[in-house]
Amino acid sequence: MRGAYRRRQLLKRLDAAWVAFNESYAGLPDAELRTPGVTGDWSVRDIIAHVTTWEEEALTHLPLILRGGRPPRYSVQYGGIDAFNARTTEGKRGLSLGEVHAQAAATHARLVDFVQRAPEDQLGAGTHFRRRLRLDTYGHYPLHAEAIRQWRMDVLGR
Repeated sequence: MRGAYRRRQLLKRLDAAWVAFNESYAGLPDAELRTPGVTGDWSVRDIIAHVTTWEEEALTHLPLILRGGRPPRYSVQYGGIDAFNARTTEGKRGLSLGEVHAQAAATHARLVDFVQRAPEDQLGAGTHFRRRLRLDTYGHYPLHAEAIRQWRMDVLGR
């Protein structure tokens, strides 16, 4: 019973952060979603692709964690997280806005499904599984949602 409650609470937290992230750019026309300068030279479109990349990373590494493995260190494999982010953002530059949205929705649905099926003993706050999930998802979305909201106020005045 406790595990079921923990899962519901975790999924609720994940959903609330996801909804807030999506609301941060809701109503922006396509041209504004592609306008650079939201975070560095990233547009909202780039940020959506970036968030999707980190959900993909969670889906890659959470199963490894469940098997007792340790994900590779980004500093060793990619030259750091900033280098990884730059590389993956550049790799998604050719995607259309529609493709970015579709990829984000599909990846998020897969992530939620994965969390719904994860072992209950891995859902607690002190596990490696939960830490990685938080860093890649519900702890990550708010950083970008806030940057988008701030950009909307500073640049767009709304």
